[in-house]
Amino acid sequence: MRYHENHSLHLEPPPGFQGLDPEKPIDIYYGDLPHWRQQGATYFVTFRLADSLPQQCLAEIQAIRRRWELAHPEPRDDAAWRDYARQVGQKQEEWLDKSCGSCMLKRQDCAELVAGAMKFFDGQRYLLGAFVVMPNHVHVVFRPLEAQTVEDILMSWKGFTARRINQLLKRAGQFWQRESYDTIVRDCEHLVKAVAYIGRNPEKAGSKLNEQLRWVRPDWEKAGYGFAM
Repeated sequence: MRYHENHSLHLEPPPGFQGLDPEKPIDIYYGDLPHWRQQGATYFVTFRLADSLPQQCLAEIQAIRRRWELAHPEPRDDAAWRDYARQVGQKQEEWLDKSCGSCMLKRQDCAELVAGAMKFFDGQRYLLGAFVVMPNHVHVVFRPLEAQTVEDILMSWKGFTARRINQLLKRAGQFWQRESYDTIVRDCEHLVKAVAYIGRNPEKAGSKLNEQLRWVRPDWEKAGYGFAM
């Protein structure tokens, strides 16, 4: 099945999903990238291995930053920061799909550790919507529950998997890149696109679908939010 442009307009929100609420406040903080946070919202997050981007990509991102700063002098508004995040996100995706670096998640046992960690507290600390574990990065849609934050959840996933995989591979040192790319899922249309992107990422990167670990929440798939086929 392929999603048409207006496919999501005919769908009800899937169980547990909450998009961006225009009536609620949004908090923003800045690292190398801007991060938007809203209580109760759902997020589309990409986190990657520490060596997943080569120096050429990092240099291109620095060039994007310099051009953006010249085009958007301070004070910079929300639209300017969104433009910057979009440009950097596109550049990172372009390079991540080239499978640069050690690609330790290409190993089935390592990928399964990451998938298992994400599923472990599903329904307790967060609602897990969909994910794919690629050779050097992970895409995931989830909504934090109760007092949990995006940062708490990512720290838990990264900390546990880094320790276990380093032990498994008899290695030491940084495993994950500290900062992740994330965005709030705005609405059902945005969610359809995010889940479909996750579903087709292996093919987009030139991998066979059965070589990657993909998962989508069964009741979301039943509601029409499955992977595009």
